[in-house]
Amino acid sequence: MLMNYDIYGDKTGWWGPPRTERDGFWEPASESSGSSLSGGVPSGLKADVTVCKGGGGCNYRTVQEAVNAAPDNAGSGKRFVIWIKTGVYEETVRVPLEKKNVVLLGDGMGKTVITGSRNVGQPGMSTYNSATVGVVGDGFMARGLTIKNTAGPEAHQAVAFRSDSDHTLVEDCEFIGNQDTLYAHSLRQYYKSCHVIGNVDFIFGNSAALFQDCHILIAPRQLNPEKGEKNAVTAHGRIDPAQSTGFVFQNSVINGTEEYMRLYYSKPKVHQNFLGRPWKEYSRTVFVGCTMEALVTVDGWMPWDGEFALKTLYYGEFQNKGAGADVSKRVPWSSRIPAEHVGSYSVQSFIQGNHWIN
Repeated sequence: MLMNYDIYGDKTGWWGPPRTERDGFWEPASESSGSSLSGGVPSGLKADVTVCKGGGGCNYRTVQEAVNAAPDNAGSGKRFVIWIKTGVYEETVRVPLEKKNVVLLGDGMGKTVITGSRNVGQPGMSTYNSATVGVVGDGFMARGLTIKNTAGPEAHQAVAFRSDSDHTLVEDCEFIGNQDTLYAHSLRQYYKSCHVIGNVDFIFGNSAALFQDCHILIAPRQLNPEKGEKNAVTAHGRIDPAQSTGFVFQNSVINGTEEYMRLYYSKPKVHQNFLGRPWKEYSRTVFVGCTMEALVTVDGWMPWDGEFALKTLYYGEFQNKGAGADVSKRVPWSSRIPAEHVGSYSVQSFIQGNHWIN
């Protein structure tokens, strides 16, 4: 909009849509983007409250009770730290708008597990509300957790984790589901050394989210998997070219679970896996310095419906490696990121992480 005003002044009839990478326009990179920022949940955090299944020696028996105990509208820098001890917690957790700077600390992936099975097949259930853990309050952090949605592939949309929290910071966590596992709904989010497991559009939303040093794993989804399937890792939902949203994957691995890879290698031609497809018109997703294993199809990206969004999306790749990283046969509507502009997708530039990630 500012560019239109600079060129045409208040003659709004001459204004056009904001330019994007497809038009050769790149957001300027941060001065510090040359060195990749790597941070996480601060070490040495002391628990304000504890949660354990049996209740003995802990403040609460459920995660939601502990979240409810957090003060409303805590000021900047005032974290409320919840230590969730080893166990399987079968519950739906909500961190509402007024619960800011909540930190969930577990004992490690596979040890502290929060699990649910909500899905859109249930009467009145929406994708948004199907999340096992849903966060709205800004400044949310989590480390050392597994969050699952155990609704099967036949249940369709069934979210494990959803965040609308600005400055979401998640480290060493595991998200397990099928369709729509991780709903990075909106605002700025950072995932460090996480595992995300699913099959259909299993990382989706309209946030500015950066995934660093993560493992992105395809899981089986069909009752008759020998017949094959088409899976898309991402479905980004940018609806306006002026939005600074998108998904960035840095130094991450795109592969399958052990179970899925057995199926894939038994009949590789029928199992097709894509880096993403455009949920909305200005979908934006990039992979930088990632390892893409053989299960990624040579096309790389798949359409949503016919020609929808193929002229307005931005799907970019830069210096990836592995059997699935060859860009020579990619679909013509995907892009190779110019080396001089890859800094636009750094932690510092894309999500301003140097201001809020330690």
